Parts: sequence; structure tokens; C-alpha cells
Amino acid sequence: MRERKTPRGAQAALRAVRLLKLFTAEQPELQLGEVSKLSGLNKTTAHRLLQALHSEALLDRDAGNGAYRLGPALMALGVQALSSDNLRQKARPLLKRLAGETGETATLEIPIDDTMLVLDEVTGGHVVAAGGNVGKRWPMHATSTGKAFIAFHERGIERLAGRLTPLTAKTITDLARLEAQFGEIRRRGFAETVDELEDGFSGVGAVVRDSTGEVLGALSVCGPTQRMTESRRASLGATLCAAAGHLQPRY
Repeated sequence: MRERKTPRGAQAALRAVRLLKLFTAEQPELQLGEVSKLSGLNKTTAHRLLQALHSEALLDRDAGNGAYRLGPALMALGVQALSSDNLRQKARPLLKRLAGETGETATLEIPIDDTMLVLDEVTGGHVVAAGGNVGKRWPMHATSTGKAFIAFHERGIERLAGRLTPLTAKTITDLARLEAQFGEIRRRGFAETVDELEDGFSGVGAVVRDSTGEVLGALSVCGPTQRMTESRRASLGATLCAAAGHLQPRY
């Protein structure tokens, strides 16, 4: 992924974007004081930016307690981004085929900071299956897609910045141990997660690239650990690698 340089004269815009990123699934609502503390801005500056975002409906404000939350205009932009995303459009038929052939959930994920964002998802035919995760972000170090991205991206390891939060008893929180997996991932072409993101959940992931070979994101096939045995993960990994190769444009 190419490094992006901060444009001159864009401080206010960058501050506003960073404020929006403070709102997460864990913190869907924030008071002015919390925004000020989390952003490192004084209350006057934070309030001015919050008001500007609120005026464009990018933020909503609770009339009762004054707390801010993401607004309807931002939701509309998200829907528009999904519908116009070129990679998502190209991958959609492939996700349907993977879900149909494997019976498991197939996803397309892209990197956002130290997480993988589920850009699209197609569930398989099993009653018990992963699903409903489009728009969610998972820590890179606990996901097959994140591990694959880090292993194959030349600066992927920098995404982690030392933050290896334990999510289950099997989550790898030691950087050296995690790095030891990357050679094997590069050799096989795919990565695995087994009870590391959530107990009882496993998956395999393989990167997708653009026409220049740059890593854009990753595909995954995931489901209950009881179905995702070691031999099945190996088989699904090979299937994913082939599918990812078909997705990469060739000119």
C-alpha cells in the first residue's frame, strides 16, 4: 500500500477526520470532554470541529445528554462507497462461488490501520455459520486475512505498532511468535486463524493484489472450528489461493 503524504493546509480537515475515527463499536457515543481527551485537542477546538461535522449531518447529537454519534450523512457515504468500490464489485461473484462450493462464509477484507475491515461477505449453506459482519473491523494479528496481509505486504508488520491485544486464550500476543508464522504463510500462500479471534471460530485467508502486484486486501473462508479441521484448512487455503489469483487483473 502506497504511503500517503499529508497535504499542506489540511490540518482542520485531518483533525475532523480523526475525530470521526474516534467513534467505534465499543464507543458509539462520546461527550465533548471525551472527544477532547481522546483527540488531544482543547475543548474549544474540539467543540468547533464537532459542530461543523454536526452541521453536515456527519455527526448526530443527543438532545438529552449532549453526546455525539456518527450521523446519517456518514452512513449514506458508507453505502455509496460500498456500491462504488471496484474491488468489491469484482470480488462479489467469486465470494458467491466460494461460499457455494465450500458451504462456509467467504469474505473480502481490506486493511484499515491495524485492523481488517470486512468489505463484503457471502454466507454458506450451513445453519451454524459466520455472518452479518460487513463493516466490522477485526484486529490483524488475530485474523487469517490480517496475517496474510502482514506476511505479504513489505511494510505490513508496521501496521501492528506493538498492539497485540488478547481476544481469546489462543490469541498470539508475542510479536516474535507471530513473525515466526510469516515464513510459513509465504511458503504456503495462505494464513490461518484457529480460535484466536473468537473461541470456536477458525478461518483461512489469502491476499488479493492489483495488476502491479501490490497487496490490496485478502479473501477468507471461515466457519466453526469443529468443521475447520487441519486438513480442511489446507484444502480451503489452496482453493483460496487459486481464487485470489483469478481476481488479480492481468494486462
